Amino acid sequence: MPGMLTSISKEIEDNQERVLTWITSLEEQVDLPLYTSVDVRDAGFKASVIDTNLFPAGFNNLSAIERARASTLMNQAINDRVNGCKNVLILCEEHTRNTWYLENVRILQEIVQNAGFAAIVSTFFTDEPDECQKSGIIELETATGHRVEMHCLKRLLHNIETHQIHFDFAILNNDLSSGIPEVLKDMNIPIYPSIHAGWHSRLKSHHFEVANGLIEDLCELIGGQVDPWLLSSQFDVVDDIDINVESDRLRLMASAKTLFASIQAKYTQYGIDHTPFLVLKSDSGTYGMGVQMVECPEDIMTLNRKARNKLSVGKSAKVIDRFIIQEGVPTVNKVAGDVSELVLYQVANHPIGGFNRVHSGKNERQSLNSKGMTFVPLTTESDQIAPFIYQVLARLAGVAVQRETVALTSGIQP
Repeated sequence: MPGMLTSISKEIEDNQERVLTWITSLEEQVDLPLYTSVDVRDAGFKASVIDTNLFPAGFNNLSAIERARASTLMNQAINDRVNGCKNVLILCEEHTRNTWYLENVRILQEIVQNAGFAAIVSTFFTDEPDECQKSGIIELETATGHRVEMHCLKRLLHNIETHQIHFDFAILNNDLSSGIPEVLKDMNIPIYPSIHAGWHSRLKSHHFEVANGLIEDLCELIGGQVDPWLLSSQFDVVDDIDINVESDRLRLMASAKTLFASIQAKYTQYGIDHTPFLVLKSDSGTYGMGVQMVECPEDIMTLNRKARNKLSVGKSAKVIDRFIIQEGVPTVNKVAGDVSELVLYQVANHPIGGFNRVHSGKNERQSLNSKGMTFVPLTTESDQIAPFIYQVLARLAGVAVQRETVALTSGIQP
């Protein structure tokens, strides 16, 4: 139903003061995530966060104004956590052959330095290149031709232990898909985000369970007339799955059928003249890996070998055996005629801006987080970040992810 989301957005904006007061009260109760990126899909009839990243890459896609805003907020966020901080260690991913990731790291380092801190970048280098043995530093070239110094963590830790260098604070830009390295457990430096919230333990289903509960509270706050479904997405989880085993795919299909019927009922209720679709993906993982669009539940039974291989392993060759089946949210957004979706960045849950993820080879029902995607900044104007409704959804996602982190750190389920 065209225009449905517009009326919902107006209702939220009409209650802006009440909504902001409520969200701020939620944020005051938790130690907010140091930074996040949030993917938002707008279908015209609904909008929903479809992914929340606790270890965002892509800082290189932010505009100069947004980077400056990030530096201002980073100064406050770090000092709130470690008062008087001077030296910051950035712990990044090990895939240093990805030159665009290196550019992201370079910009993140620049943001931290412009926030008033000395910042050094380091990674594990488990294969121990010769340079690690010689100097402890490897100079790498980013996708834009800039250079970034990557310190070998093993050598750096030795220098810390022998008091040759000191750090007050560490920023984790590594999602720890393979688990928590012992060196991080023993490191006597405050690390944010928490090492306990990596993809070795975090689950997307837990995030959406918490986030959807917050959306329900929001809708109740503004009068109870807005259906929470219009600002969220339904999902189900199936565990102990081998995607190559037919009986396991039958279990996935059965769950998908139930979910599909529930979404179809909502489409019918609101007169939405489209067919629902689903997204089958790993319940823990990143970089768009282990994702399959499902147009109808029966498609799960006929997945070809290539699709099953894609769903078998995620990052770092981690076997996928737990799947989230998520309601697919189409996107009506376009940039220069190509489909796009919004990616919002936050520091300590304060919005700094973001960009449009654009893909010329995909349609409005497909994943855009795949090879061939491009990025277009939202704006270059200092007073523009994103429409209020998107900011609300992103901030609630930030509260949700921090509640997850508290639970994971405490060793309990969110």
